[in-house]
This record gives sequence, structure tokens and C-alpha cells, in this order.
Amino acid sequence: MKIVSNASVLIGLSSIGKLSLLQERFPQGLLIPEAVRREVVDEGEGRPGSREISQAKWIEVQRVGDSRIVDLLRTEFDEGEAEAIALAHEVGAEIILLDERDARRAAKRMNLKVLGTVGVLIWARKVGKVMTLKEQLDALREYGKFRISQALYERALHEVGEL
Repeated sequence: MKIVSNASVLIGLSSIGKLSLLQERFPQGLLIPEAVRREVVDEGEGRPGSREISQAKWIEVQRVGDSRIVDLLRTEFDEGEAEAIALAHEVGAEIILLDERDARRAAKRMNLKVLGTVGVLIWARKVGKVMTLKEQLDALREYGKFRISQALYERALHEVGEL
């Protein structure tokens, strides 16, 4: 199973000390494109995720082969999102980890299955890896400065029976 991640999921989960959930959910590991590595590790030095991602043996950096797809996607998305979507398409990923709404729509149009930070936390709550989803979502908002709409917040809590 090939899983590709964009930066936001890595940064979001790192900001609340839950990056390990990705390794537990996807023990085969993750692929990230070079732009995501640069964004999280190089440009994000000293911020959540930088050190953890640089040291994670279960995260593999892979170059996107077809730069034309990246160039097309760059007209709408930042470099990391464009490369993540292109890489997921290129390697036939079973899941792409993305949070940004328009990028998620584009990935779905390319027949990619999308999972975001909130989805990972819902999974973690359902399988008992976290005790309360509300606590994790609140931490994401407060410490991770993560924007979660009230509708998504309530829908997620309802899905796990916390609302």
C-alpha cells in the first residue's frame, strides 16, 4: 500500500505530539515529495515536525518523475500540494494525506482517496489510540494553529459519539 503525504498532516499531528499515529495507521510507511520535505524540514526548521520528519525512517522522500503534472497543478496549488498530488497519481497511491479543501477536490478528481488530519484523529479515537477526539481537535486549534471549521469539528465529534 502506497501512501503519500502533504506537509499539513505531518505538521498538524507533530504540533500535538501525535505524528506516531501515522506510523501506526500506515506501518508500511509514507512517501513524501521533495517539496514537502523542504517545507517541513528545511524551511520549517525549529517548528513542529521538522526534526521528527527528518529522523523518521518510515518516511521516504521520492522525486516526482513527471514535472509537467506538477507545473499544471502549480497554477492552483503551492509546490508541496502540487508535488504530493502528482506523486500520489504517479505511484498509484492508495491514499493521499491532504487537508486543504481545493487540493482535496483536485486529488479526488484524479481518483485518489483522500484522508486528512481530522480523519487520522477520528481513526485514532475509534481504535483507542486517543481517549477523546475533542481534546485532540482543541489542541490542533490551539497549539497547531490549525483551522478547523465548526461544521467539521462537530461532524467529527458526532462521528465518534462525542457530540
